[in-house]
Amino acid sequence: MSFFFFTLPAASAMFALSLGVANIDETLPGAAYAFLSGLNASVVGVIALATTELSKKAITDDLTRMVVFFTASAGMLYQAVWYFPALLVISGLTSLVHDLGLVKRLLWCPRRKRRTVTEAISESDAGRGYSTTGLESGVIGTTRHEETQAAIPDVTTPLLPRTVPTTGTRPSLHTPVALRTGIAIITSFFVTLITVLTLRYSLPHPLHRLFSLFTNMILAGTIIFGGGPVVIPLLREYIVSEGWVSLRDFLIGLAIVQAFPGPNFNIAVFLGSLTAKNAGYNPLFGAVLAWVGIFAPGMVLVHGTMGIWSAIRGNRAVRAVLRGVNAGAVGLIYTVISRIWEVGLLDERAQQGEFFNVPAVK
Repeated sequence: MSFFFFTLPAASAMFALSLGVANIDETLPGAAYAFLSGLNASVVGVIALATTELSKKAITDDLTRMVVFFTASAGMLYQAVWYFPALLVISGLTSLVHDLGLVKRLLWCPRRKRRTVTEAISESDAGRGYSTTGLESGVIGTTRHEETQAAIPDVTTPLLPRTVPTTGTRPSLHTPVALRTGIAIITSFFVTLITVLTLRYSLPHPLHRLFSLFTNMILAGTIIFGGGPVVIPLLREYIVSEGWVSLRDFLIGLAIVQAFPGPNFNIAVFLGSLTAKNAGYNPLFGAVLAWVGIFAPGMVLVHGTMGIWSAIRGNRAVRAVLRGVNAGAVGLIYTVISRIWEVGLLDERAQQGEFFNVPAVK
């Protein structure tokens, strides 16, 4: 219930906004352009401020600092549907290799010959004043033998159980989802995702636009790591680059969603409604498809992860991967700032927000 109360008000407002945007003229009054450009500028400032705070938490050493710089720079230099997920995978693998020392394990070759067990024991005994005569034949001096036997505990003596104090101990965490149930949920979700992606190009043409919309939204909701700002350039690639919504309308929705309560993912309702409207379908149907598509992956994966998190949260490899992915996601937010800044100016001369191509005022 908390999810619906948190998302429905803003989602309903974004749907109403999409109906208004779908009926406006291609050219808006100058005051409207100034207002939207100011909102976009404030969006850049707010996201930049939030990103600097996230960077302070994500950057814990030189490796995470390099990962943030790498993903931010790489995201600004290239743009593709598969590119952002690939950068997050690279970030996770980089921290995994670094934290576990895999390169050192694979490439390090000992130059010095290992000492034999006999040499090690001989040096130890010599340091303690024992005689090593006859060590090669397996005979050890009486003094050494007696000390060794005295050091061995009597196995016939019953060992008392170890008592662990209970005062002030942290209670164990119990998750409502069992391990097998969590694995089943995650497996079923990815099987469904693969099926949906496979069927995308198999449906008849009249349904292809809406099904492609749902597929792009569910894919965006699956691969996004790092919160709402990261989804903005991805949705621009998945919706605007497909030609379903104009960049001007996208920037209008982006500016308005920042002023509404709730998550940035509610922009999916706006984009889904416009996509269906422009294709001749019911805009409410497109809005619901987009809303379900972008929110469902996170909800399903969270419930599935609850069953296995207690088993994997202490794993060193898992912590290393999450550390790198988190740093990579923060770097991608800098890409969002750059993209919005580049296309943030809207007026009669720049209908699509082409910031650098606006002619000078004479």
